[in-house]
Amino acid sequence: MSQKLHHNTQWVGTPPGTLIYIGDKPVGNVRISIHTYNQDRFQVTEVTHLEQCFPNHEKGLVKWVDMDGIQKVEVVKEVGNAYGLHNLVLEDILNSQLRPKIEFFDNYVFVLCKMLSYDDKKGEVLIEQVSFVLGDHYVLSLQEVPGDVFDPIRERIKSNGSRIRRGGADFLLYSLLDVIIDNYFLVLEKIGEKLEGLEEEISQSPSRQNLAILYQLKRELIFVRKAVWPMREIINTLYQDEGPLIEQETRKYLRDAYDHTIQVIDTLESYRDIAAGLLDVYLSGLSNKTNDTMKVLTIISTIFMPLTFIAGVYGMNFDNMPELHLRYGYFWTLGVMFVCCLCMIAWFRKKNWL
Repeated sequence: MSQKLHHNTQWVGTPPGTLIYIGDKPVGNVRISIHTYNQDRFQVTEVTHLEQCFPNHEKGLVKWVDMDGIQKVEVVKEVGNAYGLHNLVLEDILNSQLRPKIEFFDNYVFVLCKMLSYDDKKGEVLIEQVSFVLGDHYVLSLQEVPGDVFDPIRERIKSNGSRIRRGGADFLLYSLLDVIIDNYFLVLEKIGEKLEGLEEEISQSPSRQNLAILYQLKRELIFVRKAVWPMREIINTLYQDEGPLIEQETRKYLRDAYDHTIQVIDTLESYRDIAAGLLDVYLSGLSNKTNDTMKVLTIISTIFMPLTFIAGVYGMNFDNMPELHLRYGYFWTLGVMFVCCLCMIAWFRKKNWL
């Protein structure tokens, strides 16, 4: 998992609103792109000077400022001040360890959520925090590193006549949140495939390696749950908000996104139950394997008990033992031992112990 269990403690003792990046991503270059569009016009600009992404109050145009590299605190501060963001909001943007949430201000809405992706090479879930600011005809999106799940949105913005081109900034925010939620399904599908394969392996031959994989999956499901569950509250709050920034038409789509979130949560809880059940299956299989081993050892020990008794009797050093002087006594004794073994094996089979 890319999400760490420990928390950065640099903020401890600092005044509220102190801008410090809290996360584990290395500091890199800041990349900012601007998508400006309406129903008839579309333009993408790669920002070379920070002033390009500042508000310019173009009427009838939606502006999406997409920023990667929140580790550069001074850049986040300058952009935030240009859009009138509160210092506490900027502090939350820079803290990648926060729980997803939504906050309403006088002239903008702040949404903080987790974006999930699956690394096929490492076989693990990657979690990255994304912050959105919805204002009048603009949306800011801020994250730590390049790479996201928003490519379908960028393609839809380029397409003339698309629903997103006819909508406002609120519909753009919905679209970005919706594609994040849809990607949750892809991540859960990967986890489901791993659970299915693991279930088959555990049923056939439980091993410590299976147990390690199972604990990794349970840990991933915990982090995914922490990212997904608050999204239900975020979408529901946006849906019920009666402020001027969310249009009535967009609320219908938010309701659909809320249904998708519930579906994701149901699937997630089912996988958690399966993972818990697999642990029981593993322990049961391990117990059965131990019982089978003990059964075999017990049968072998039981077969050798009369043989040990016979060998012990004739191994005693007494002179008055007539059988010791028989010409074929040794072979008779071995024969009796062999017959004992056959009789006991036949008895075990009759009792279905073998």
